[in-house]
Amino acid sequence: MKLSKKMIAGIVTAAALLIGIIGLLVMMPKGQDSKEEQVAVNSGETLQDASGTDADETVLQGQAADAASGQSNGSDDTSGSAETADPNGTAGQENTSEQVAVMDQNGTDGQTVSDQTMEITPAQTPVSATGTPVAIHGKLSVRGSGLVDKNGNEFQIQGVSTHGIAWFPEYVNKAAFQTIRDEWGANCIRLAMYSAEYGGYCTGGSQSELKQLVNDGVSYATELGMYVIIDWHIMNQDGDPNTHKREALAFFEEMSAKYADYDNVIYEICNEPNGGTQWSSIKSYALEVIPVIKANNPDAIIIVGTPNWSQDVDVAANDPITGYSNIMYTIHFYADTHRDSLRQKMQTAIDKGLALFCTEFGICDASGSGANNITEGNKWISAMDSNNISYCIWNLSNKAETSSLIQSGCNKTSGWTTNELTEAGKWYVGILDSGVTPGSTGISSDTGNNNNNGNNNNNNGNNNNNNNSSTPAVTASSANTQVTIANSGGWSSGNGNCSQYTVTIKNTGSTAVNNWKVTVSFGGNVTLDQSWSGSFSANGSSVTITPVDFNSEIAAGQSVEVGFIISYSGNVGTPTVSID
Repeated sequence: MKLSKKMIAGIVTAAALLIGIIGLLVMMPKGQDSKEEQVAVNSGETLQDASGTDADETVLQGQAADAASGQSNGSDDTSGSAETADPNGTAGQENTSEQVAVMDQNGTDGQTVSDQTMEITPAQTPVSATGTPVAIHGKLSVRGSGLVDKNGNEFQIQGVSTHGIAWFPEYVNKAAFQTIRDEWGANCIRLAMYSAEYGGYCTGGSQSELKQLVNDGVSYATELGMYVIIDWHIMNQDGDPNTHKREALAFFEEMSAKYADYDNVIYEICNEPNGGTQWSSIKSYALEVIPVIKANNPDAIIIVGTPNWSQDVDVAANDPITGYSNIMYTIHFYADTHRDSLRQKMQTAIDKGLALFCTEFGICDASGSGANNITEGNKWISAMDSNNISYCIWNLSNKAETSSLIQSGCNKTSGWTTNELTEAGKWYVGILDSGVTPGSTGISSDTGNNNNNGNNNNNNGNNNNNNNSSTPAVTASSANTQVTIANSGGWSSGNGNCSQYTVTIKNTGSTAVNNWKVTVSFGGNVTLDQSWSGSFSANGSSVTITPVDFNSEIAAGQSVEVGFIISYSGNVGTPTVSID
């Protein structure tokens, strides 16, 4: 039969297709078909070679996602973050124009993580350069009260905690982390992601933006051979971690699956339980979150918060979590507030076999402000060093408060000189003692000194809202107590204004003051947005403050500080204050 040109072309095409299919079948790895390969790419899993080991530790999903969407992973650019710091760097301010979270009619998060967010992919898993902390010490594990390295030798994490990454995203950059590693001598970064405060992960914050910041932070730390803590940072608005347990379970399932093969990632599942939350409630939460993480990474180190702002470690020691390895418990302190009594709690917990990690501390008082107490700070460092307890100082930002490590007038995001550090920053660099002078290595970030992503453009840190500028302190006295309130600045927020205040209660008598009560009155109605170191309630134009456990008694000649932020419309004037 004579074949037409069309028939010949059809035969040639069919033969080519057949040859192509045979070629693909020959090239396909044993035990894994093309569908399984696609699942691995879509889920971010590391492809395994025939022996079951990582294929060059390369996560292929990031390449596939980049090729499909044009999105670059691990970028320094965080300008699209949905949250920014307020204009004078004193608190977080939600940028509602870029919010993607959907809230139900009751004001609660009505979506699951997968409903709301695009998939965030990590950069390729790098091999740490020779001589880095992770390259030398490898995957850590828990033994006794602290950590040991891959060789079974005691190892101490000495790190730095970010402030809320939604408010100060500019400090999540590789050059900043390198400065902290090479010039300060730290070996860990803690990524503090607020779950509820000021547009937090569960209360209107952009979950995709926040997860991308976490991803960037993990990628930079990994590339630099540093350890990194992913911190689910509960605070005043969700003092019981069960408040947003559903979101936490989804978040940690995703993070632990993503970083299952990383030797440097540590999970902190509830920052500071408070508001009277009992250990039984915290433990119940932990016993749901821990299995989720362990299913993806059985050897993961998991840090569990403890009652009363992560201070009552002795209570947790009486009823520890069992059945899992590499579990640690959080202790937090601020040296000018928490002294011998909390150190004794720490020692009690250690004596009972609890493994502790101080994921947050400062050398000022518990408000984050006030004077630094270097003497007490040194006592804490000595006690932790003696017991091989790891620690991270709070906080990497230029926020205008004592606990910040960067001067409020400095907008640099890396390569800080000694003069650009606060007193706390200089002290901590001295504690770590890397032997390198800050600013001497020439490290600088891609964004340089002009990175104002969330920062105030006015280098002196003053607020740019004339109606809400700082005002002189106001003082009132009773028989043996004096109270002073100071406005530390204000800023515009959405449709209104915000102001931050510090209240100091001093015992001017010769006997202890117990169960004090302060009332602050304004010239218009206010809403309480954030508060710390006290129990607060707002009603109309007044804010009432009573103590919490650690400051309910004020010894003769001593004082305590508390703080809060209000939002309001118009101008509420200079407040008046009274004490009962």
